[in-house]
Amino acid sequence: MTLSATPSRRFLRLLRGASGAPPVPDAFSPVPVQRHAAFWAFARNPAAVSGVLILLIVAGLALLAGVVFPNDPLDMVTRPLLPPLESVESVEFPLGSDSLGRDVAAGIAHGARVSLAVGLSAATVSVLTGILVGSVAGYFGGRIDDLLVRLTELFQTVPTFLLVIVIVAIGQPSVKVIVLAIGLASWPVIARLVRAEFRLLREAEFVLAARSQGFSDLRIIFQEILPNALPPVIVTASVLVATAILIESALAFVGMGDPNGVSWGSMIGEGREQLRTAWTLTAIPGAAIILTVLSLNLVGDGLNDAFNPRLRGLR
Repeated sequence: MTLSATPSRRFLRLLRGASGAPPVPDAFSPVPVQRHAAFWAFARNPAAVSGVLILLIVAGLALLAGVVFPNDPLDMVTRPLLPPLESVESVEFPLGSDSLGRDVAAGIAHGARVSLAVGLSAATVSVLTGILVGSVAGYFGGRIDDLLVRLTELFQTVPTFLLVIVIVAIGQPSVKVIVLAIGLASWPVIARLVRAEFRLLREAEFVLAARSQGFSDLRIIFQEILPNALPPVIVTASVLVATAILIESALAFVGMGDPNGVSWGSMIGEGREQLRTAWTLTAIPGAAIILTVLSLNLVGDGLNDAFNPRLRGLR
């Protein structure tokens, strides 16, 4: 694992140099070369680059949704069940219309905005909560660790999707509530990962040097240990974004999504009744979900290979 340079490590190297002891190993020195190596390892991974390109396309579609499709995607703008690219009207509505005459292309574009917003926001809530719980548990240990581990296990005993449904059912099915519900149900994965990294690093030499300098616990946690524990967290966060998108789509599919907006899951749920006569109503948003989740997993695998020096050496 790559360890970032900190003042405490420079202090340790000065102490050892003054005492005539051998210098601190390179593992505790600045490692810009390894960081550049990780970047180029990611850039040379064709699967990871393909995932980034797909994500950029989806993000661009979400950003330009209000410009390309300025009207409300829930408006009825044409005749119902217009097939894609099979009539003169399809020039204006290239992906056709649903059973209520709504533009499918507009729904896909605006649904991308909802899916990405929910995925990124829910993953952010999960990561922040998991880092807070995991860092405190892993650094202090003892009774605090036992208490937080039991709390984490309590959340893990409840299936994630079931917990999300309960939280959304208690509150109103809005985007904010869905984001909060997914974030609160997904943080234990990050907490366990961060706790393991902190337990591994809290007795490292650079942490001992920081304590000898009188650094506070908060400074050691957030400036010394946490930067070195972030690579696996970043990899896991990419998977959490994909998971959040799938959970939001599943909620919308069962009718627990935000009724004031359109999402890919709600489009699939509304199109399932015409599955035999108009299969594209479910296939198109389904393909959008598959491509987005696949791209996030490709990016996650690429980040894992880039941050892991053993895997990077095998390529």
